[in-house]
Amino acid sequence: MSRSTPLTLGSLTIETPVVLAPMAGITNAAYRRLCAEQGAGLYVCEMITSRGLVEGDETTKKMLVFDELESVRSVQLYGTDPVYVGKAVEILCGDYGVAHVDLNFGCPVPKVTRKGGGGALPWKRGLLADILTAAVGAAAAYDVPVTMKTRKGLDEDHLTFLDAGRIAQETGAAAIALHGRTVEQAYSGSADWDAIGQLVESVDIPVLGNGDIWEAADALRMVEETGVAGVVVGRGCLGRPWLFRDLAAAFNGEAVSTLPNLGEVARMMHRHAELLSEHMGEERGCKEFRKHVTWYLKGFPAGGELRRSLALIDSLATLEVLLTELDASAPFPTGELGTPRGRQGAPRKRVVLPEGWLDDTDGRDLHVREDANEVTGG
Repeated sequence: MSRSTPLTLGSLTIETPVVLAPMAGITNAAYRRLCAEQGAGLYVCEMITSRGLVEGDETTKKMLVFDELESVRSVQLYGTDPVYVGKAVEILCGDYGVAHVDLNFGCPVPKVTRKGGGGALPWKRGLLADILTAAVGAAAAYDVPVTMKTRKGLDEDHLTFLDAGRIAQETGAAAIALHGRTVEQAYSGSADWDAIGQLVESVDIPVLGNGDIWEAADALRMVEETGVAGVVVGRGCLGRPWLFRDLAAAFNGEAVSTLPNLGEVARMMHRHAELLSEHMGEERGCKEFRKHVTWYLKGFPAGGELRRSLALIDSLATLEVLLTELDASAPFPTGELGTPRGRQGAPRKRVVLPEGWLDDTDGRDLHVREDANEVTGG
């Protein structure tokens, strides 16, 4: 197994070609720090809205928090208006020292696609080109690379990924990431790695592959099968930040699979809650930690009452006491390896779109309204 090639995004070089996918309510500064402590890569802040940033929305500004050891600040931006997106990129680069901006054109959430945003927007090729042009132009003054993330298309009858790749290349984007599912699929079914390979063949800029990377071996297999320049990891690391240790080792040519016992997992849980408390204050940090308990304990022996108590912690002291009740010697549940984590659900019955959205593929004359405080997942 040979060492992988670093990922080059414009002026940025990422030694390990692995990107932590932005996930709403998950990839805050504490979680990015936790993952970065495990292995090298690029760790992207949870998505913010361009309009919220430009108009000074307090919720948006509170999300733009970075850890003191976060040397490369990376943010995913949502936007449907080229003017707002351009201004937002300028603010991110100029006021926040952001070194990488990713644009979200992949979110499948109905409240977003209903307004023509996220995964719906690439159907409007002209609008997509205008947004990318505005973002790349604004970032150029700071020598900051702009990338985009998208899906295969609205559904199997309305695919957009090849056009999106062409437009990304023509407008100067540094890379394009493709989640191998349609908006209609949401997080259900299997990711189409063949489509990712098709995109690699059709463009000259780096392509990043996303979808169904549950173990480090999956990442290597995706690179081998599709030719991607790097991988984007989302749900696979939920409750398993040490996956980035395995990924770093795998891309360095080493065969490593981290199988922590429950005692080691408990220490990781405490570290996570500790970092959240440092960044948010103990009360809020502990509340934020609660959602992670189920993911950390997936497959491990832990009684229902103890799980419920852990999911209701209100202080680090309480967490420490409860963690001692876990069987520290319990081995890692190997049956969980390679299995989906996080949300899955069923395909959408239909993709919710603005009226007449499919009538044309340009969209330059649209004025798609953004909500200043709209926060979504990618």
